[in-house]
Amino acid sequence: MAAHLAGVCAAWRRRLPVAGLVLCLFIAAPGLAQAPAPTFVNPLLPSGADPWSIYHEGYYYYTHTTGHNITLWKTRSLSQLSQAAGQVVWTPPAEGPNAHGIWAPELHRIQGKWYLYYSADAGSNRTHRLWVLENSSPDPLQGTWVSKGQLSDGSNTWAIDGSVFEHRNRLYLVWSGWEGDVNGRQSIYLARLKNPWQVKGRRRLISTPQYAWEKDGDLHDPENPPHVDVNEGPQLLQHGGKLFLVYSASGCWTDSYALGMLTARAGRNLRRPRSWVKSREPVFRQNATAGVFAPGHNSFFKSPDGTQDWILYHANSQPGQGCGSQRSPRMQPFSWNPDGSPNFGSPQPAGRALPRPSGEH
Repeated sequence: MAAHLAGVCAAWRRRLPVAGLVLCLFIAAPGLAQAPAPTFVNPLLPSGADPWSIYHEGYYYYTHTTGHNITLWKTRSLSQLSQAAGQVVWTPPAEGPNAHGIWAPELHRIQGKWYLYYSADAGSNRTHRLWVLENSSPDPLQGTWVSKGQLSDGSNTWAIDGSVFEHRNRLYLVWSGWEGDVNGRQSIYLARLKNPWQVKGRRRLISTPQYAWEKDGDLHDPENPPHVDVNEGPQLLQHGGKLFLVYSASGCWTDSYALGMLTARAGRNLRRPRSWVKSREPVFRQNATAGVFAPGHNSFFKSPDGTQDWILYHANSQPGQGCGSQRSPRMQPFSWNPDGSPNFGSPQPAGRALPRPSGEH
């Protein structure tokens, strides 16, 4: 049939060039309509833990933990991140309280300026705290990043993985911290912000490890106790009158690293711990059959046309790879359950072709 149609097309083009061309386009149209949709494969980069992205005026700005600086990538298509060039936008001082251990940077656009939130220490893990940088340039890869100092709630205890969100015209900070000055348990804390770099009032404990899947954390480290229970990497997701705070549980050095979730109704007082209800089971966990281990420390984004929801996370491709440089950034779409909660499904295998986000070019 295809050969016959091609012969008819050629004959018409010899007799009536213009009309023949129209006929040929008409014949070819069904085949063109069935062209396969563009795809991508995970991981997005060979390495990169704690991935974060934000969409602004047609571009995604992406970052992840490098450990020694803050690097940003700029791209119109997050699935094509490997084609974008990373640019170092901030290098820590040679020494001081924020000179080492640069972890989990996040880029936020607040009140017309750019802010980078990151964790850093003075040379030992127990000195980790939250810090803030500000840039008034329209493009965060341009202009000057100015330090706004340490972001502290007043307790000045160990703190990492700071994230900021706005709800009902109020700014909030969530992070992972210790109760005091001794390791052993990482919990999720929340506080109001008076501005992007200053905390308002006291911190509130809203989640602490309580289920077995949050407590896999045996360590062999002289600086830490033999066992650590972990809640870290909190990320907010708002949908249908509810707030979902998705966090990472168990030690990142274990294959048990997974995502848990707290849920609050939009009208509740977010600073009250009882406003948040914890899911009894992980909402996203390793898929050994697919070769995906320790998925966690995620963030969220929408497709360029705003019609799809995506989760961005890191994972290992082999068991026992821990918290090192073999963690790589991955992404996949997710849906919503009838009760309005997110359904993240199961981690997809590395190398599997997935449709690119809707609206990507």
